[in-house]
Amino acid sequence: MGRGRQKAKATKQARDIKYYSPNTDYTALQRELGATTRHVSSRRTEAPVEPDYSAYADKYADQVDDDDQDEVGTRRIG
Repeated sequence: MGRGRQKAKATKQARDIKYYSPNTDYTALQRELGATTRHVSSRRTEAPVEPDYSAYADKYADQVDDDDQDEVGTRRIG
C-alpha cells in the first residue's frame, strides 16, 4: 500500500474514533458506582476538626524563641 492510501486510511480511522459515541446506559453506571440520590456537595458542610495541640505546648515551649517570631519576613533570600 502506498503512503497516500495508508495516510487516507489512518485519517479515516482517526475520524471514526473521534466521532464515535456509543449509547451509554447511565442508570446502569449509577448502579455500578453505587451512587445515591443525595447531592455530593451536601456531605462536607461542616469544617474539619482541628487536632488538640495543647499537650505539646509545654513540652516544646523551651525550643521556641519569642524574639524570632518578631522577625518573620525580614530574612532576605538570594
